Amino acid sequence: MKSMSKITLQLQRCARDITNMSQQAVNGVSHRGRVLTLDSMNPNVKRVEYAVRGPIVQRAVQIEKELKEGAKKPFTEVIKANIGDAHAMGQKPITFFRQVLALCSYPALLEDSKFPEDAKQRARRILEACGGHSIGAYSASQGIECIRQDVARYIEKRDGGIPSNPDNIYLSTGASDAIVTILKLLVCGEGRDRTGVMISIPQYPLYSAALADLGAVQINYYLDEDNCWSLNITELRRALSAAREHCNPRVLCIINPGNPTGQVQSRQCIEDVIRFAKEEHLFLMADEVYQDNVYAEGCQFHSFKKVLFEMGPEYSNTVEMASFHSTSKCYMGECGFRGGYMEVINLDPEVKAQLIKLVSVRLCPPVPGQALLDLVVNPPQPDEPSYATFMKERTAVLSALAEKARLTEQIFNTVPGITCNPVQGAMYTFPRITLPQKAIDKAKELGLVPDMFYCMRLLDEEGICLVPGSGFGQREGTYHFRMTILPPTEKLKVVLQKIREFQLRFTQEFS
Repeated sequence: MKSMSKITLQLQRCARDITNMSQQAVNGVSHRGRVLTLDSMNPNVKRVEYAVRGPIVQRAVQIEKELKEGAKKPFTEVIKANIGDAHAMGQKPITFFRQVLALCSYPALLEDSKFPEDAKQRARRILEACGGHSIGAYSASQGIECIRQDVARYIEKRDGGIPSNPDNIYLSTGASDAIVTILKLLVCGEGRDRTGVMISIPQYPLYSAALADLGAVQINYYLDEDNCWSLNITELRRALSAAREHCNPRVLCIINPGNPTGQVQSRQCIEDVIRFAKEEHLFLMADEVYQDNVYAEGCQFHSFKKVLFEMGPEYSNTVEMASFHSTSKCYMGECGFRGGYMEVINLDPEVKAQLIKLVSVRLCPPVPGQALLDLVVNPPQPDEPSYATFMKERTAVLSALAEKARLTEQIFNTVPGITCNPVQGAMYTFPRITLPQKAIDKAKELGLVPDMFYCMRLLDEEGICLVPGSGFGQREGTYHFRMTILPPTEKLKVVLQKIREFQLRFTQEFS
């Protein structure tokens, strides 16, 4: 009987092996195993992390599915306050933008009297610049020329007349695409000669993810939470000095207004950063996608380019810089169209040729996104029929965001264990949470970072999806979360109240 049992087991194993081999053959994989496995894949990709769409969001999607299937929860919907997706949070599109895009998508509507004449003029101009008069055609890799000219005029107007050359403008698939493209040009070397890139902590995870993917060295410099997340030159020098022991620092990245921290840099701070970049021979990357999102009294957006040129030829002729803007943020919130641009300053002509080659590989940015960008930089003018409605809608969006920024700060600062800096700009708050030691111990027991444990509990109990501060980086021993201020005001009040109740309950449970 024992020998029969052994035979039976052997037969079962053989059958299982044959089945596995058959499945492999069906899937086009030989008996030698798969070509692509976790062990054989690009190791840099495995190091990439992107907290904004990480495990917490995957859990949120799972809960949404459970709700649709009739599961009983203490809430009826998941509120995704984890990402700066304005339209997903209920913000309405700007009418003029969508009118022109509709006309570009379906030119037969140009004969429709419902559309204002200025929208038709914009659409005709864009279509005339497209191959076959269709936004379905490829554009030049650098972007449609007349749109790059409009971007240059927009920058000149924004910066008080400082010239902008369309040849230095590169249209892109959102700002993210342009940021990664510039980093590709900058990253080189091996061992201690590898390129080091200075990024703020807390940071937007695009930067850490891109650096991991490219095999660059991430150099952390910490923003000063006690001084409204300000940038301190002494901290930049500390980070740079420490990094030179193990890499070759070549790049300094700045996000202004800040994500996730919402600070707006003063002009003096920007001047100090530019001097530092020049002294230390660093390439400057200025992420300015929230430039219209400034709310706090006494704060003002200053573009790095404007300050650079106002500091004189010593700086404007030598500091190498790329600045970035996007259609996804500000008052537009058109994330899905993936429109953006970068402007490069003092780039070596031979490197520019390589940049054009690099952007040519991906053919061109989405043409509908380019068309939308053109409307952002060339909106209705005072003498045009769409101007009044456009200004009314633009002002309403920015005013509501300013109100929600103040509301968020005020309410959070009444909650024991939560401390919130003023939301000076951008679309987020990054409050500090004080966690009881028992909660920290419980998180470690579960193999979770403490603020991830906090956010997971909040999601499961209240249906609110936030991103733990550990996904953006934070000083050791501190805990935070990032939350957008995008939900409609009444829904935002509900979110803030739910977080307040959870914080009190969570603290009591683990005290």
